[in-house]
Amino acid sequence: MSPINVSPEVAAALSEGRPVLALESTIFTHGLPSPRNVDVALGAEAKVRELGVTPATIAIVDGVPHVGLVAGQIEALAAGSTLHKASVRDLPVVAAKSLSAGTTVAATAFLAQRVGVQVFSTGGLGGVHRGASGTFDESADLPTLAHTPIVVVSAGVKSILDIPLTLERLETLGLSLVGYRTTRFPGFYLSDSGHPLEYRVDSPGEVATMFRAALDLGLPSAVLVANPVPVEQQLDPDVLGAALDAALAEADRSGVAGKELTPFLLDRIQLATGGASVDTNVAVYENNVRLGAEIAAALAAQ
Repeated sequence: MSPINVSPEVAAALSEGRPVLALESTIFTHGLPSPRNVDVALGAEAKVRELGVTPATIAIVDGVPHVGLVAGQIEALAAGSTLHKASVRDLPVVAAKSLSAGTTVAATAFLAQRVGVQVFSTGGLGGVHRGASGTFDESADLPTLAHTPIVVVSAGVKSILDIPLTLERLETLGLSLVGYRTTRFPGFYLSDSGHPLEYRVDSPGEVATMFRAALDLGLPSAVLVANPVPVEQQLDPDVLGAALDAALAEADRSGVAGKELTPFLLDRIQLATGGASVDTNVAVYENNVRLGAEIAAALAAQ
């Protein structure tokens, strides 16, 4: 018996060779305020279906990894006040304890690839944190994706991270990285983080061809597609810079570090921007979901 529960809808699509798009759950379990979290999660699934693709939202329900959720499960998870956030290392723990959890980029990609889903859309990847030369603070997303062959669509990494070091780690880990219709690496809230990309792609079909080539070569790692948020929907760079500097200073004074640092910084940025960062977060996610569905359809067509 498989330790992963694949919904009948997703299982049917996979068996028939129809396109499937993996979606993470932490955006509605931990990333967005209620009730917007549910609206965004259900809206993303609806958009994917409109594009002729089957959504596979991934989460842990009572210790069991689920690839594909029904609306009631999404609503219940979104309402959970003590829900865990599970990365790959947490999967056996939540299974043994029968806990429910939202899945991070690492866990979502791992579970999706295990059942044969080839494309995954998220908001932003984890990366190397500022000060990592002393703390060794690096997201589990990076090493997990280094041995998980899947297409991941994201808007780069959040601006709170050390972007130059993150780009260096992506290269060291052998992760293929391309910009979607850009040669500038996006910074999640910003269309351009200020760092260049060597390669760009201009269509979902081109991404599909690239991923097929990676599979044919037997490469073990993910293909990362950096999809910038539209300029008109990004945060004002000056406002973000000031908010981030203030948040980092407050975190240092308060001794906030480790896994608590990212949610702390994002919360302070949300407060400092009057909620505008949440609007950009949603725009980023919806933009990536649309592109991910188009890539999944192109892969199925090939």
